[in-house]
Amino acid sequence: MTGSKLYVGNLVYAVTSDELKTLFATYGTVKEATVIERKGFGFVEMTTPEEAEAAMNGLNGKDFQGRILKVDEAKPKEKGSGGGFGGGSRGGFGGGRGGNSRGGDRGGFGGGNVRY
Repeated sequence: MTGSKLYVGNLVYAVTSDELKTLFATYGTVKEATVIERKGFGFVEMTTPEEAEAAMNGLNGKDFQGRILKVDEAKPKEKGSGGGFGGGSRGGFGGGRGGNSRGGDRGGFGGGNVRY
């Protein structure tokens, strides 16, 4: 394991950052514990990669407040990764229009080679 930050998934929505910190403190010093509200996941940063690995091995697949935890090394957020509906020239809501003078090959909602 290269980092000391962990992703913790499948949390009950009512869990707090303090409860998460207490759970992980069994495996070493917790620098920070954050629960993402109403999303069912959070992040825990341990002091060292060794402590993080011990926590991951000890808690992944274990029951916590009636849910089976998913603990894995946190991956860095990718730059430029967006969300939303469709886009670009291949469709989705608001995608290219396909077949008209503005270009695009597949259109958005109702797309295809429809002329507007």
